[in-house]
Amino acid sequence: MLSGKRENDAAVFWQGFLGDMDTDLISNLSGASFHEGALDRIRHGMIVLGVGLSALTWVFLGWRIATGLACGCCVAYLNFHLLKRVVTGVVERTVVSGVPQSGKGIIVRFVLRYLAVACAAYVILTSYPASLRGFLAGLFLPVAAILCEAAYELYMALVHRI
Repeated sequence: MLSGKRENDAAVFWQGFLGDMDTDLISNLSGASFHEGALDRIRHGMIVLGVGLSALTWVFLGWRIATGLACGCCVAYLNFHLLKRVVTGVVERTVVSGVPQSGKGIIVRFVLRYLAVACAAYVILTSYPASLRGFLAGLFLPVAAILCEAAYELYMALVHRI
């Protein structure tokens, strides 16, 4: 969450950059409330994109690749969720206690997440090799969702001239 001073600085910057505009609108779009919703929009975007792309893949490329894509999307979503949880926990512990988190714990969780992805890829490769391409494509789901969020924020900035 942005502090009041940082939020105010952002509003002052945009007002100075764009000239005399609606200051309430500038404060709302450059404020913490708009940006705090970004993670939720990315998470929802991942669900919508995962389901939609899996359905389109099923129709155009077949069930094997669609199944691999759906599995990759699930692993990517789970990885994104766990990463968000770990980062939030580390930041809260560090800020509240003032003591940095152990580097060993962070590295172990990081390695375990990617070990789980590697195990899923191995199972898919040995079961249905044709599904591996879909699985690997599904792992890029967070990138697609983040690009959608960037496009949404650009749209909001252009429509509201911010």
